[in-house]
Amino acid sequence: MVPPAGTSHHHDLLVAHLAAWSRHDIETIMSTMTQDCIFETSGGPDPWGRRYEGAAMVREAIEEIFEMLSDIRYTNARHTVCGDRGVSEWTMIATRPDGSRIEARGCDLFEFREGKIYRKDSYRKRRLAR
Repeated sequence: MVPPAGTSHHHDLLVAHLAAWSRHDIETIMSTMTQDCIFETSGGPDPWGRRYEGAAMVREAIEEIFEMLSDIRYTNARHTVCGDRGVSEWTMIATRPDGSRIEARGCDLFEFREGKIYRKDSYRKRRLAR
């Protein structure tokens, strides 16, 4: 049974979703999303980054991120919900395969449907070399 949709439920869903990212817990991440979910990454060839549609493609994309950024985690999170939309703000910390560090602020824009995340649209600051 799907929990009732509402601001409190959606807020708790965002908290659980981001915490699962920091734990690299793909099962929990996917359990927070609909089967026909959409994930739009912060980088990619298109104006929206790269779009993955459907649970199988989204899972594969997230697994690739975990492989590439094996220590990725999120801190300083704030979550806001208004109706069927939500925002998570965070600081991402990770190490690239070449050993260089990433520490950048970012946010995810969410759409909810049937008590789960239907769409996740990610944005991240790009730090310039000093």
